[in-house]
Amino acid sequence: MRLHRLTLTAFGPFGGTQTVDFDDLSTAGLFLLHGPTGAGKTSVLDAVCYALYGSVPGARQGGGQGTALRSDHAAPATRTEVALDLTVAGRRLEVTRQPPWERPKKRGTGTTLDKAQTWLREYDAPAGAWKDLSRSHQEIGEEITQLLGMSREQFCQVVLLPQGDFARFLRADAEARGKLLGRLFDTRRFADVEKRLAERRRATETQVRDGDAELLADAHRMQQAAGDAMELPELAPGEPGLAEAVLNAAAVARSTAREQLTVAACRLTAAESAQAAAGRALDDVRERARLQGRFAQARERAARLEQGAEAYREALALMERARKAEAVAPALDLRESSEAEHRRAAAAEARARALLPD
Repeated sequence: MRLHRLTLTAFGPFGGTQTVDFDDLSTAGLFLLHGPTGAGKTSVLDAVCYALYGSVPGARQGGGQGTALRSDHAAPATRTEVALDLTVAGRRLEVTRQPPWERPKKRGTGTTLDKAQTWLREYDAPAGAWKDLSRSHQEIGEEITQLLGMSREQFCQVVLLPQGDFARFLRADAEARGKLLGRLFDTRRFADVEKRLAERRRATETQVRDGDAELLADAHRMQQAAGDAMELPELAPGEPGLAEAVLNAAAVARSTAREQLTVAACRLTAAESAQAAAGRALDDVRERARLQGRFAQARERAARLEQGAEAYREALALMERARKAEAVAPALDLRESSEAEHRRAAAAEARARALLPD
């Protein structure tokens, strides 16, 4: 956050309008607010806080209606106003606030109370002009709080140290300084955090011991499986370095197991190669046995064929004669039929001759 300009009207000890140019003051990078008591140093800081959050630090908030912020030196017709020009989160903003004002009535006698008003504008660099953003107290408060990342109480504790408390802090002893810091910065939450951290530490220690016990139980089971390849540390659950020692022992056992696995894999590969070679040899023997069996069968068949060769040749001769006989069979049939016809004719001739007269 960077402050550029602060304008005060009828605020605190300032009866008129006063302007503080922070850009001019901070050209050297650092500036000092100084002056006699009552000069308005604290009022300038109050005005910055009021412009940002709509209230001033601590007990100086007054009666709650904002009327305590008005200067006793202001003219009755001059309204209290604070305008702050600043850059925050890369945005150039202007916040203007007017607290509630009990002003004289325009007609008649007496006074009337005007409500508080707030304006928020943002500078548009390309257009070179200010544009209105909001006139809602709630919206502006939420916007400023979100941009600054602090509530009013946090801003007052961290940025605006209450006047006089810092000097007492420097002169105080350690105990008083701690109490003062506790009052300035509300360190109760840090005490609560410390208490919660202690509780979490105890709970974490319990969890660590329980986890170490489970880890040791798993390690014992691993040792039973690994045998002499794994040596467990002589540490109790909760002792520092137990988990690391168990992990180192497990790493050694795992490395040994990997070596054994590699050896077993090599042996398995060799056994598979031998099995494959034996399988191929068995296939060759089976094929040779099959061929030998076929050869024996062929020899037996050849012997049987040789034994039946003579009968085969006789059968062939018989078949040849049968084929030849089959060729002359029609002639033989014709001859037989002719002979039969001749015999019948001869018999008929004999009968006819026998009937002829002598």
